[in-house]
Amino acid sequence: MSDVTASPGAASPVAPVGLNGRLPLSMIAAGILWLCAFSGFFVLNEPAPYDLLIVASAGLAFLCGMPLPRTIAPMIGLLLAYMAGGILASTQVPTFDQAPMYMAVTGYLIVSSIFYAAVVAHSAQLLRVIVYGYVAGAVCAALAGVIGYFGLVPGADIFLLYGRAKGTFQDPNVFGPFLIFPATWLTYMILTQPLRRGIIAAGLLLILVAGLFLSFSRAAWGMTAFALCSTGFVLFLSTRNPLMRLRILGLAIAGFLVIALGLVAALQTDAVGALFAERAELVQSYDGSHLGRFARHALGFMLAGERPLGIGPLQFYRIFTEDPHNMYLKSFMAYGWIGGISWIVLMSWTLARLFPLIFQPRATRGIAIALFVTLVGHALVALVIDMDHWRHNFLLIGLSWGLFAQEAAYKRARAKEALQPPQE
Repeated sequence: MSDVTASPGAASPVAPVGLNGRLPLSMIAAGILWLCAFSGFFVLNEPAPYDLLIVASAGLAFLCGMPLPRTIAPMIGLLLAYMAGGILASTQVPTFDQAPMYMAVTGYLIVSSIFYAAVVAHSAQLLRVIVYGYVAGAVCAALAGVIGYFGLVPGADIFLLYGRAKGTFQDPNVFGPFLIFPATWLTYMILTQPLRRGIIAAGLLLILVAGLFLSFSRAAWGMTAFALCSTGFVLFLSTRNPLMRLRILGLAIAGFLVIALGLVAALQTDAVGALFAERAELVQSYDGSHLGRFARHALGFMLAGERPLGIGPLQFYRIFTEDPHNMYLKSFMAYGWIGGISWIVLMSWTLARLFPLIFQPRATRGIAIALFVTLVGHALVALVIDMDHWRHNFLLIGLSWGLFAQEAAYKRARAKEALQPPQE
């Protein structure tokens, strides 16, 4: 592993891969990274285009000698421990048929986190390229969800599942959370950028909010409300400028009114109103019933305490008729105690290191805020949903650790400058 010299928020022109141990900042590299992030929105079938692009891009980059900064070593170690726990847990599976493929998917997602972290560590410009690609993909996914829900084109029902918008995903409960990070970053842009850029961001945000609403995912609704409100709160709290605070309050009220009016208009449709009333109930029948979601959680954690190696991937539903719908329980069941502890430590460490960055005056601050509030929302929602194979979750973790490496490099550079004698 190596140190990096890029500073947060600054462009980092570097030499080609293999020359001086640096990553290229070229149109080709930027285009590939943009396409990787963009393609994450299309997961109707597996393997998805994103999977193939990430494997090819990461493989080529590492073969060409892309260095790994020391700062991301904890992330790599915890992810490898998580993977090792899953491999050990696979030995508990009676029929060794699905476990290898399941762990192969986990493995490539871990590689994607390491790849994104290494790229971002060496270039703040490439971080923005990745974010732009992600936002573009999210807008496409949301548009597909809206088109599918209202049947605006023939065959649009391919974007629906059980009457809910799923966009270009297999499940509405993945489609909705995928849109949270772009929606949060666009909210930051609206609150901080000049009006002209803010209008464009507002238009894109409305598309994402429409997709989020039509997913009828309670988890996504809660995460959206938390992320957008938290972004405004952080900005309001950290600014001393009265005019800026007034702008944040004004835009927040305007945004709330626009969303409220849109919600009222949507609820005038009988189908939307009925499904909204059903999904708005905090506890569904399948949550609190006998052997429902919450009962499975209690029984599952009791079983986890008895099985240090876990029970292996895709085995929980064979015992309890349904999947865990709890990321932490799933980690202990499918990845054993090693994997469960590693995941909890990784998420806690990531959030703890992200928190100071949301108050630092860096050009990448908006991305840091969006990462922090999105991952906090994911950590909370993980109590009621599985996300061990959510592609965007591993992307967000990788971007976060890339930011940590940028910040560490920036501090080293400042410390080095402070030690140099003043020039006469």
